[in-house]
Amino acid sequence: MRDQSEAVAGSRAQGAILERFRRTRDLSRDLADGLNEADMTVQSMPDASPAKWHLAHTTWFFETFLLRDQVPGYRLFDERWPFLFNSYYEAEGARMARPERGLLTRPTVAEMLAYREHVDEAMVAALPRLIERHGELVELGIQHEQQHQELLLTDIKHLFSRNPLGPAVYAAAGDVAAGTDVPLRWITGIEGLAEIGSDGEGFAFDNELPRHPSWLAPHALANRPVTNGEWIEFIADQGYATPSLWLSDGWDWVRREGIGAPLYWRGQGGPWEHFTLAGWQPLDSHAPVTHISFYEADAFATWAGARLPTEQEWESAAQFRNPMSGVQLDRAGGVTPRAESKDGAFASLFGNVWEWTGSAYRPWPGYRPAAGAVGEYNGKFMSGQFVLKGGSCATPRGHVRASYRNFFHPHQRWQFTGLRLARSL
Repeated sequence: MRDQSEAVAGSRAQGAILERFRRTRDLSRDLADGLNEADMTVQSMPDASPAKWHLAHTTWFFETFLLRDQVPGYRLFDERWPFLFNSYYEAEGARMARPERGLLTRPTVAEMLAYREHVDEAMVAALPRLIERHGELVELGIQHEQQHQELLLTDIKHLFSRNPLGPAVYAAAGDVAAGTDVPLRWITGIEGLAEIGSDGEGFAFDNELPRHPSWLAPHALANRPVTNGEWIEFIADQGYATPSLWLSDGWDWVRREGIGAPLYWRGQGGPWEHFTLAGWQPLDSHAPVTHISFYEADAFATWAGARLPTEQEWESAAQFRNPMSGVQLDRAGGVTPRAESKDGAFASLFGNVWEWTGSAYRPWPGYRPAAGAVGEYNGKFMSGQFVLKGGSCATPRGHVRASYRNFFHPHQRWQFTGLRLARSL
């Protein structure tokens, strides 16, 4: 009976992973619905990638690390394409330079979709064996594609923002009622010894490991992220023109780039608007501010008489809260940060906007990268970047957890990035 029950449980687990694989692959296709060939090919800046490339690269990941390496007899869909769709894996050889991805007018979208279908059919056929022998790698491929779903949305948003017509990607994205004011309160955080990092339950990237003790000084976190309305006050008080608020590199960046508001804002001197995936929309003063750099977040915190939380402070507050809550991506469309009701003591701890921390992206004590080419996934980027926590409105629901570590360079702000204030006690 035990062997039979274990077999049934294993079959159910395989079925669940197969269903997640299919849902993930389908969602990527859904996010690209309504985009034309040009929309999916153009690259608006070196940090972004074309939508077509995202759809192909996530397919390359499954083909390369699972079908090619683990399925005997599998033949590549096109032996030329790994050069086109490898991202940064040195172990996989030469690849097209990232800033040149927008030059790929060929293969066409139709050819790329045929590639996805070919790989999906091969994956579904091989999944029972792959799950049994390489289940963690299958899960990594699913998680990797979920990350690129968010990148696809943010990259398309940046592309469309550069169009003077201000086109909408999803008509439903701006169909959100204005929020209501949530008064700022301070919530005392955990003091003393806290366990940080993945607890081993469910999937985790290698950069979330190992779990380890961390000592927390007395501190408090704000009950909600900083809002658009508060940011307007910062602008009105000459926040972008006061050098004493800024880190030296941040002040150089503000002057060099002529920064005077978050990315996608316009209307200084009158009603503010911001660009969304539904085109230009009035700014909701109650919603979390987004598309700000680490430099801006740090300057605002200084102006507010506070600071950014450390990664450990943020994670300790989130450990016992529901990571499925908040404004996260459930389907194509509706991708807009908004004010929301509290999850217990906190509002928007998960979802809405990625929250900058004051912590550098560095390895946890005892960190070991994964073996093989996939070991390049996280570890080699642990230089010159800062950690963000919590997910955003463009993060697929179920993808993040308290130990999840996102990271970007301090000047970058095309992602859905915001902040929550902290202070020492």
